[in-house]
Amino acid sequence: MNALDATRIRSHFDFPAAGRVVTNNAASTQPPRELIGLLRNLTPWYENVHRGQSAASRRTTAMFEASFDTIATWLNAPGRRCVATYRNTTEAINAVMYSLLTDFRDGDNVVTTMLEHNSNYVPWHALCREILPRLGRRVECRLARFDADGRLDLDHLASLVDSRTKLVCCTGASNFFGTKPDLPRVRAIADASGYPQPTGERRSLLLVDAAQLAPTSALDVQALDVDYLAFSFHKMLAPFGVGVLYAKQHLLDHSLPFLYGGDMVAEGGVTPESVAWNDLPWKYTAGTPGILGVILSAQALRLLLDLVMPTSFFGGTGPIPRVAIEEVMSRVGRHTANLTARCMAGLSEIKGLRVYGPEHRTPLVAFNLAGVSPFAVAEALDRRGVEARAGCHCATLAHHALGLDPPASCRLSFALYNTTDDVDRAIDAVREFAASRPLVSN
Repeated sequence: MNALDATRIRSHFDFPAAGRVVTNNAASTQPPRELIGLLRNLTPWYENVHRGQSAASRRTTAMFEASFDTIATWLNAPGRRCVATYRNTTEAINAVMYSLLTDFRDGDNVVTTMLEHNSNYVPWHALCREILPRLGRRVECRLARFDADGRLDLDHLASLVDSRTKLVCCTGASNFFGTKPDLPRVRAIADASGYPQPTGERRSLLLVDAAQLAPTSALDVQALDVDYLAFSFHKMLAPFGVGVLYAKQHLLDHSLPFLYGGDMVAEGGVTPESVAWNDLPWKYTAGTPGILGVILSAQALRLLLDLVMPTSFFGGTGPIPRVAIEEVMSRVGRHTANLTARCMAGLSEIKGLRVYGPEHRTPLVAFNLAGVSPFAVAEALDRRGVEARAGCHCATLAHHALGLDPPASCRLSFALYNTTDDVDRAIDAVREFAASRPLVSN
């Protein structure tokens, strides 16, 4: 009963009929057929939200707002007032950067890590090197290193955090090594700084990029005690275009919005002298949001439950028991961990191949063949019907730190609908390509 029936799950997707071996899931997952059908079913009542008296507008508004309740439940957040939606994880992190922009004081610092996706480094680099200097403020961006296995060096992180550290930014899982930092320890390090926040707290804020953590873990923002957490739904079965920012309510109350305009203001609250913000979370939804995308994304979470266990949450808006979320994500995590272990065992037998990162990891495996461009490897796999991905995977800092030239690797990554046959086909494709090349020692 605890196993995951990947064959049954695959019957809900269209990609198997095309003969695809989808092993680039760390970038984006495939959408189930039911979600595409839901999109068609929404169109007869297609209408904007929060600004119409028609039945269609009221219906769409109700579904849109209920989606925030589903997302909050999934994260074990106190409620929808702690949830804002954006286009992706990147935009959500930028929203945090811009909302904190005027809170930084001269001499402050931001601490992030060499493990980060560019989305959780480039905004802070820009803040400290480009934006705040134009405002006459000196703020430093510090980078914590990782060890030989790609694990975050927590002692080095602790040495970088001091009484002027306003914010600590950390990945929940590396999209290159697959390592998962000890977030409770990171929280404790941030707590110990004693930084005086404008809200009265005396500790560093903690932002977690959960883009690679969310697809195979049950996130609990209250247990983690994160101040901010972001992830993207296109890595969790939903179509492209919707990301989530969780933030503690008092921070959203205090912060300035990322975007300004319609709907994020209180009804009738705009005068020549003043502007009053709308209630949370609508304070952070300027203009027309991605209405259908948000509805589909929340329903993707509910459908995920139905795909893994015999439940009937999809299509509804009612409460979801926490125990169901934890059980489903536990099953997904075990299934993908088994696939990853099988992949690593198979790749380890191929001469001249190096896998990056530790044995225990999220469901991705990044590797290189000695003397061969990772782009050539990915192209060769594609000719053999296996969809891998080559590049820096936006983990550019880590690739440079390893001295890789080019700063790139080939990556295989797995989701709940992958099977052992997918893994074996990928291994066979790598082995076949490696055997066709002259052997180069590492």
